[in-house]
Amino acid sequence: MEKNDKPLKIVAVSAGLSQPSSTRLLADRLAEATRRRLAEERAVEVRVVELRDLATDVAKNMVTGFPGPALREVIEAVTEADGLIAVTPIFTASYSGLFKSFFDVIENDALAGKPVLIGATGGTARHSLALEHALRPMFVYLRALVMPTAVYAASEDWGGGGDAHTDGLAVRIDRAAGELADLLLHRPPAARQAETVVPFAEQLAALRP
Repeated sequence: MEKNDKPLKIVAVSAGLSQPSSTRLLADRLAEATRRRLAEERAVEVRVVELRDLATDVAKNMVTGFPGPALREVIEAVTEADGLIAVTPIFTASYSGLFKSFFDVIENDALAGKPVLIGATGGTARHSLALEHALRPMFVYLRALVMPTAVYAASEDWGGGGDAHTDGLAVRIDRAAGELADLLLHRPPAARQAETVVPFAEQLAALRP
């Protein structure tokens, strides 16, 4: 199939604070999985933004109401992207303060209709529900189109060198990326490969302590 000349733009926002960061690793893997799903039919441009580099600018914007040049450029990239991937570490059963502050400085209607894939990282699988009671409601409030599958990665989901070593996480990443790609390509969800569907029993098992 001939690719459209105009590339689809995907921006992944990582609110990881450490370096290296499991949050950045998850953002990278979600972005790469989405890129692979799209690349067969469309040219794709992927950009990963680390909010830790913009922490001071975000704080100044919260006080003054005006973004500096670096923050303004990132906000424009996020709001003009065709699809957004947003990943945060979970602190006290919710998103990080930096993650929330960044989206607070974006105009309330700037993400309306924007396809968004949400993800999070944390020390234990018990915090995975923060995706549903914190992240999803925030983006729904902003009127974004949030993908049905949200991806959570606990410490045990990462092996040596930062690689995902459990089949469950790899499948969830692929399934979420497929949902985002389907929406961006205006393709029915039923067109996805059957093997990307995670059985309900397996999803429940992943949430058990």
